[in-house]
Amino acid sequence: MRGRDILLGLAIALAVAGGLGESVFTSGGPPASADADAHDVKAGEALYLRYCAVCHGDAGRGDGSSAAGFATKPADLTDGRLMNALPDEFLLSIILRGGPAEGLTAGMPPFADFLSEHQTRQLIRYVRAVASPPFRPQMAKPLVTPPNAPRQPILFSHVVHAGSFQIACQYCHADARRSEYAGLPSVERCMGCHKIIGAQDNPEIAKLHDYARRGQPIPWIRVFKVPEFTVFPHKPHVRVEIACQTCHGPIERMRVVGADTGPKLGDDLVRFLGFRPPARALTMGWCVDCHRERNATRGDHAPLDCVTCHH
Repeated sequence: MRGRDILLGLAIALAVAGGLGESVFTSGGPPASADADAHDVKAGEALYLRYCAVCHGDAGRGDGSSAAGFATKPADLTDGRLMNALPDEFLLSIILRGGPAEGLTAGMPPFADFLSEHQTRQLIRYVRAVASPPFRPQMAKPLVTPPNAPRQPILFSHVVHAGSFQIACQYCHADARRSEYAGLPSVERCMGCHKIIGAQDNPEIAKLHDYARRGQPIPWIRVFKVPEFTVFPHKPHVRVEIACQTCHGPIERMRVVGADTGPKLGDDLVRFLGFRPPARALTMGWCVDCHRERNATRGDHAPLDCVTCHH
């Protein structure tokens, strides 16, 4: 038994070190009382009028006295349709580090030299208070920091595109509904919006224009991949309306996309000891478990035979 206990401890340690459940969720801390919240909103308003109103306008509609001088108009902070889904940590990063830190316009400067983190959170509370439709805390879920996120050639923010603007996944990944692969948008597809949006003052959009000018595709680094001996068609999964997040995680809350998928040694050691850890994403066991669950609860008739994926 002692040898088994030692092996179990080793397996658990390796599993934890290997990253079972490695996604890191961040939030702005525990909810404040009503009085404290009202105080923060009032303090945030004073900070807003001092630092932000000159560009975003006294009411936050992006029409401040300096707004006409920017190539990209300052954001309308009262537009809850765009603002409400943005996590506090994302807004905090933009205010303290500037727009380029999140792939946005350089017209938004960093305020880390003028505002503390506490003051910035007060400012965010005020911005939340002026949103229409009204902001509710459950609208802005925490950011997700995935493991193994590669540095891409362009800082493309899913938080902005899929989270704030709610652009449908298949607008950019149009091949998902008709082929094995979801595909990546062509430079021309990106330029359809960014021929104008951000063209003059966004360093990341400047990179996009450079690829378009040279007639070259963007060399994106692939994140999600199944083994070569496995056939995974997106098309039937899209047809039965499986949400993209089921397999890829909450992409709309990732600054940069990463994944911790496939087999791991720690799991193999735990299985060797007679335990059954939860199947890891994009492994065969994970896919088979999903097919079985959907067959039992939805009557999907998802295939379970080997030749479906290995032929």
